[in-house]
Amino acid sequence: MLNVAVRAARRAGRIINRASLDLDTLKIARKQRNDFVTEVDHASEQAIIETLLTAYPGHAILAEESGHTAGGKPADGRTEQVRAAENIWIIDPLDGTTNFIHGFPQYAISIGLMQRGVVTQAVIYDPTRDELFTASKGAGAFLNDRRIRVSKRARLDEGLVGTGFPFRKVDHLDDYLEMLRSVTMKSAGVRRAGAAALDLAYVAAGRLDAFFEIGLAPWDIAAGSLLITEAGGLIGDFTGEGDYLFSEQLVAGSPKVFVGMLAALRPASDGAATSG
Repeated sequence: MLNVAVRAARRAGRIINRASLDLDTLKIARKQRNDFVTEVDHASEQAIIETLLTAYPGHAILAEESGHTAGGKPADGRTEQVRAAENIWIIDPLDGTTNFIHGFPQYAISIGLMQRGVVTQAVIYDPTRDELFTASKGAGAFLNDRRIRVSKRARLDEGLVGTGFPFRKVDHLDDYLEMLRSVTMKSAGVRRAGAAALDLAYVAAGRLDAFFEIGLAPWDIAAGSLLITEAGGLIGDFTGEGDYLFSEQLVAGSPKVFVGMLAALRPASDGAATSG
Protein backbone atom coordinates (compact mmCIF):
# COMPACT_ATOMS: atom_id res chain seq x y z
CA MET A 1 0.00 0.00 0.00
CA LEU A 2 2.84 2.38 0.81
CA ASN A 3 4.39 1.86 -2.62
CA VAL A 4 1.11 2.81 -4.32
CA ALA A 5 0.87 5.97 -2.20
CA VAL A 6 4.47 6.87 -3.11
CA ARG A 7 3.67 6.37 -6.79
CA ALA A 8 0.61 8.64 -6.43
CA ALA A 9 2.62 11.34 -4.65
CA ARG A 10 5.40 11.34 -7.24
CA ARG A 11 2.86 11.55 -10.05
CA ALA A 12 1.24 14.56 -8.38
CA GLY A 13 4.68 16.05 -7.75
CA ARG A 14 5.45 16.05 -11.46
CA ILE A 15 2.24 17.97 -12.12
CA ILE A 16 3.11 20.54 -9.46
CA ASN A 17 6.70 20.96 -10.63
CA ARG A 18 5.62 21.56 -14.23
CA ALA A 19 3.09 24.15 -13.14
CA SER A 20 5.64 25.92 -10.91
CA LEU A 21 7.59 26.89 -14.03
CA ASP A 22 4.81 29.19 -15.26
CA LEU A 23 2.89 30.53 -12.27
CA ASP A 24 1.60 33.58 -14.16
CA THR A 25 -0.82 31.41 -16.16
CA LEU A 26 -2.40 29.73 -13.13
CA LYS A 27 -6.15 29.93 -12.63
CA ILE A 28 -6.73 30.77 -8.97
CA ALA A 29 -10.03 30.71 -7.07
CA ARG A 30 -10.82 31.79 -3.52
CA LYS A 31 -12.59 29.15 -1.41
CA GLN A 32 -12.98 31.41 1.61
CA ARG A 33 -11.05 34.15 3.37
CA ASN A 34 -7.29 33.64 2.78
CA ASP A 35 -7.92 30.15 1.40
CA PHE A 36 -7.09 29.59 -2.26
CA VAL A 37 -7.31 26.72 -4.73
CA THR A 38 -5.74 26.39 -8.16
CA GLU A 39 -6.18 24.12 -11.14
CA VAL A 40 -2.96 22.46 -9.96
CA ASP A 41 -4.60 21.44 -6.66
CA HIS A 42 -7.39 19.77 -8.63
CA ALA A 43 -5.07 18.09 -11.15
CA SER A 44 -2.81 16.82 -8.38
CA GLU A 45 -5.73 15.45 -6.40
CA GLN A 46 -7.24 13.78 -9.46
CA ALA A 47 -3.93 12.06 -10.23
CA ILE A 48 -3.58 10.84 -6.63
CA ILE A 49 -7.13 9.50 -6.41
CA GLU A 50 -6.91 7.83 -9.81
CA THR A 51 -3.69 6.05 -8.81
CA LEU A 52 -5.06 4.92 -5.44
CA LEU A 53 -8.46 3.76 -6.68
CA THR A 54 -6.94 1.91 -9.63
CA ALA A 55 -5.05 -0.20 -7.09
CA TYR A 56 -7.79 -0.26 -4.43
CA PRO A 57 -11.18 0.42 -6.05
CA GLY A 58 -13.14 -0.35 -2.89
CA HIS A 59 -11.32 2.12 -0.67
CA ALA A 60 -12.84 5.39 0.52
CA ILE A 61 -11.34 8.84 -0.05
CA LEU A 62 -11.28 11.96 2.12
CA ALA A 63 -9.64 14.70 0.06
CA GLU A 64 -9.40 18.45 0.54
CA GLU A 65 -10.78 19.57 -2.82
CA SER A 66 -13.14 16.81 -3.96
CA GLY A 67 -14.55 15.83 -0.58
CA HIS A 68 -15.50 12.28 0.30
CA THR A 69 -16.01 9.13 -1.71
CA ALA A 70 -16.70 5.55 -0.74
CA GLY A 71 -15.69 2.97 -3.31
CA GLY A 72 -15.52 5.69 -5.95
CA LYS A 73 -19.01 7.04 -5.16
CA PRO A 74 -19.86 10.26 -3.30
CA ALA A 75 -20.33 9.92 0.46
CA ASP A 76 -21.70 12.45 2.89
CA GLY A 77 -18.42 12.71 4.80
CA ARG A 78 -19.81 12.78 8.33
CA THR A 79 -17.08 12.42 10.93
CA GLU A 80 -18.53 9.16 12.25
CA GLN A 81 -18.65 7.73 8.72
CA VAL A 82 -15.01 8.63 8.11
CA ARG A 83 -13.90 7.08 11.39
CA ALA A 84 -15.86 3.90 10.70
CA ALA A 85 -14.47 3.36 7.20
CA GLU A 86 -12.50 0.14 6.77
CA ASN A 87 -9.90 1.82 4.52
CA ILE A 88 -9.86 5.54 3.82
CA TRP A 89 -7.16 7.57 2.08
CA ILE A 90 -6.82 11.08 3.54
CA ILE A 91 -5.30 13.43 0.96
CA ASP A 92 -4.01 16.97 0.70
CA PRO A 93 -2.90 17.33 -2.93
CA LEU A 94 -1.02 20.59 -2.35
CA ASP A 95 -0.51 21.69 1.23
CA GLY A 96 0.75 25.25 1.09
CA THR A 97 -1.20 26.51 -1.93
CA THR A 98 -0.67 30.15 -0.98
CA ASN A 99 3.08 29.53 -0.87
CA PHE A 100 2.90 27.79 -4.25
CA ILE A 101 1.08 30.59 -6.07
CA HIS A 102 3.63 33.10 -4.75
CA GLY A 103 6.59 30.98 -5.80
CA PHE A 104 7.59 30.42 -2.17
CA PRO A 105 9.08 26.89 -2.22
CA GLN A 106 7.48 25.42 0.89
CA TYR A 107 4.63 23.09 -0.02
CA ALA A 108 3.99 19.37 -0.18
CA ILE A 109 1.68 16.49 -1.02
CA SER A 110 0.25 14.57 1.93
CA ILE A 111 -1.31 11.10 1.70
CA GLY A 112 -2.32 8.97 4.67
CA LEU A 113 -4.21 5.69 4.88
CA MET A 114 -6.50 5.21 7.88
CA GLN A 115 -7.69 1.66 8.55
CA ARG A 116 -10.44 1.13 11.14
CA GLY A 117 -9.70 4.52 12.65
CA VAL A 118 -5.90 4.13 12.80
CA VAL A 119 -3.44 5.78 10.39
CA THR A 120 -1.24 2.95 9.07
CA GLN A 121 0.54 4.42 6.01
CA ALA A 122 1.94 7.89 5.40
CA VAL A 123 3.60 9.78 2.57
CA ILE A 124 4.59 13.45 2.55
CA TYR A 125 6.39 14.51 -0.60
CA ASP A 126 8.16 17.83 -1.14
CA PRO A 127 8.48 18.03 -4.95
CA THR A 128 10.69 21.13 -4.83
CA ARG A 129 13.46 19.38 -2.90
CA ASP A 130 12.56 15.82 -3.98
CA GLU A 131 12.26 14.85 -0.31
CA LEU A 132 10.04 11.84 0.32
CA PHE A 133 8.94 11.21 3.91
CA THR A 134 7.31 7.81 4.47
CA ALA A 135 6.08 5.67 7.34
CA SER A 136 4.23 2.41 7.88
CA LYS A 137 2.79 1.62 11.30
CA GLY A 138 5.28 -0.37 13.33
CA ALA A 139 8.06 -0.06 10.72
CA GLY A 140 9.58 3.35 11.46
CA ALA A 141 9.75 6.65 9.57
CA PHE A 142 12.05 7.46 6.67
CA LEU A 143 13.31 10.33 4.53
CA ASN A 144 14.39 9.12 1.09
CA ASP A 145 14.92 5.60 2.54
CA ARG A 146 17.02 6.89 5.47
CA ARG A 147 15.60 6.23 8.94
CA ILE A 148 14.63 9.40 10.79
CA ARG A 149 14.03 10.17 14.45
CA VAL A 150 12.68 13.15 16.36
CA SER A 151 15.26 15.38 18.00
CA LYS A 152 16.94 14.44 21.28
CA ARG A 153 16.42 17.85 22.87
CA ALA A 154 14.92 17.55 26.31
CA ARG A 155 13.95 21.16 27.06
CA LEU A 156 11.53 23.53 25.40
CA ASP A 157 13.88 26.45 25.99
CA GLU A 158 16.35 24.72 23.65
CA GLY A 159 13.72 23.87 21.06
CA LEU A 160 12.79 25.30 17.68
CA VAL A 161 9.00 25.29 17.31
CA GLY A 162 6.89 25.36 14.15
CA THR A 163 3.41 26.85 14.01
CA GLY A 164 0.70 28.07 11.67
CA PHE A 165 -1.59 31.08 12.03
CA PRO A 166 -5.38 30.57 12.12
CA PHE A 167 -5.71 32.21 8.70
CA ARG A 168 -9.12 30.92 7.53
CA LYS A 169 -11.17 31.68 10.62
CA VAL A 170 -9.94 34.28 13.06
CA ASP A 171 -12.31 33.31 15.90
CA HIS A 172 -9.40 31.97 17.95
CA LEU A 173 -6.84 34.61 16.97
CA ASP A 174 -6.64 36.12 20.46
CA ASP A 175 -6.19 32.67 22.02
CA TYR A 176 -3.58 31.82 19.41
CA LEU A 177 -1.63 35.02 19.99
CA GLU A 178 -1.54 34.25 23.70
CA MET A 179 -0.19 30.78 22.93
CA LEU A 180 2.35 32.23 20.50
CA ARG A 181 3.53 34.69 23.14
CA SER A 182 3.96 31.90 25.69
CA VAL A 183 5.82 29.58 23.32
CA THR A 184 8.01 32.41 22.02
CA MET A 185 9.01 33.35 25.57
CA LYS A 186 9.75 29.73 26.55
CA SER A 187 11.42 28.31 23.42
CA ALA A 188 14.57 28.99 21.41
CA GLY A 189 12.52 30.26 18.47
CA VAL A 190 9.29 29.93 16.48
CA ARG A 191 8.92 29.46 12.72
CA ARG A 192 5.83 29.80 10.50
CA ALA A 193 6.54 28.39 7.03
CA GLY A 194 2.96 27.91 5.81
CA ALA A 195 2.67 24.17 5.12
CA ALA A 196 1.58 22.12 8.14
CA ALA A 197 2.26 18.74 6.52
CA LEU A 198 5.90 19.68 5.95
CA ASP A 199 6.17 21.12 9.45
CA LEU A 200 5.05 17.76 10.86
CA ALA A 201 7.50 15.92 8.63
CA TYR A 202 10.23 18.24 9.91
CA VAL A 203 9.34 17.36 13.51
CA ALA A 204 9.69 13.67 12.58
CA ALA A 205 13.09 14.39 11.01
CA GLY A 206 14.34 16.43 13.98
CA ARG A 207 14.47 19.70 12.04
CA LEU A 208 11.83 21.14 14.35
CA ASP A 209 11.50 20.10 17.99
CA ALA A 210 7.77 20.77 18.21
CA PHE A 211 4.74 22.13 16.33
CA PHE A 212 1.33 23.53 17.25
CA GLU A 213 -1.63 24.97 15.37
CA ILE A 214 -5.36 25.67 15.62
CA GLY A 215 -7.87 24.90 12.86
CA LEU A 216 -6.17 22.11 10.94
CA ALA A 217 -8.19 19.58 8.94
CA PRO A 218 -7.61 15.79 8.90
CA TRP A 219 -5.82 15.99 5.51
CA ASP A 220 -3.31 18.42 7.02
CA ILE A 221 -2.51 16.03 9.86
CA ALA A 222 -3.03 12.35 9.00
CA ALA A 223 0.24 11.47 7.28
CA GLY A 224 2.36 13.69 9.51
CA SER A 225 0.92 12.18 12.67
CA LEU A 226 2.14 8.70 11.74
CA LEU A 227 5.54 10.01 10.69
CA ILE A 228 5.99 11.61 14.12
CA THR A 229 4.91 8.62 16.19
CA GLU A 230 7.01 6.25 14.09
CA ALA A 231 9.97 8.60 14.55
CA GLY A 232 9.58 8.39 18.33
CA GLY A 233 7.61 11.58 18.92
CA LEU A 234 4.29 12.40 20.56
CA ILE A 235 1.22 14.09 19.11
CA GLY A 236 -2.11 15.14 20.62
CA ASP A 237 -4.63 17.89 21.11
CA PHE A 238 -3.92 20.76 23.50
CA THR A 239 -4.75 18.53 26.49
CA GLY A 240 -2.36 15.85 25.24
CA GLU A 241 -5.17 13.47 24.32
CA GLY A 242 -5.19 11.39 21.15
CA ASP A 243 -8.37 12.69 19.49
CA TYR A 244 -6.49 15.34 17.50
CA LEU A 245 -7.38 14.35 13.93
CA PHE A 246 -10.84 15.93 14.07
CA SER A 247 -10.41 18.36 16.99
CA GLU A 248 -8.73 21.25 15.07
CA GLN A 249 -6.15 21.38 17.87
CA LEU A 250 -2.69 19.95 17.37
CA VAL A 251 0.58 19.85 19.27
CA ALA A 252 3.47 17.52 18.45
CA GLY A 253 7.09 17.13 19.39
CA SER A 254 9.88 15.03 20.77
CA PRO A 255 8.68 13.44 24.03
CA LYS A 256 10.14 15.85 26.61
CA VAL A 257 9.60 18.96 24.52
CA PHE A 258 6.00 17.82 23.94
CA VAL A 259 5.41 17.92 27.70
CA GLY A 260 6.89 21.42 27.85
CA MET A 261 4.65 22.51 24.98
CA LEU A 262 1.51 21.33 26.76
CA ALA A 263 2.46 23.38 29.82
CA ALA A 264 3.23 26.45 27.68
CA LEU A 265 -0.03 26.20 25.75
CA ARG A 266 -2.37 25.29 28.63
CA PRO A 267 -3.61 28.71 29.86
CA ALA A 268 -4.63 29.96 26.40
CA SER A 269 -5.72 26.58 25.09
CA ASP A 270 -8.34 26.34 27.81
CA GLY A 271 -9.97 29.39 26.25
CA ALA A 272 -9.73 27.95 22.75
CA ALA A 273 -11.34 24.70 23.85
CA THR A 274 -14.18 26.53 25.61
CA SER A 275 -14.95 28.79 22.64
CA GLY A 276 -14.57 25.96 20.10
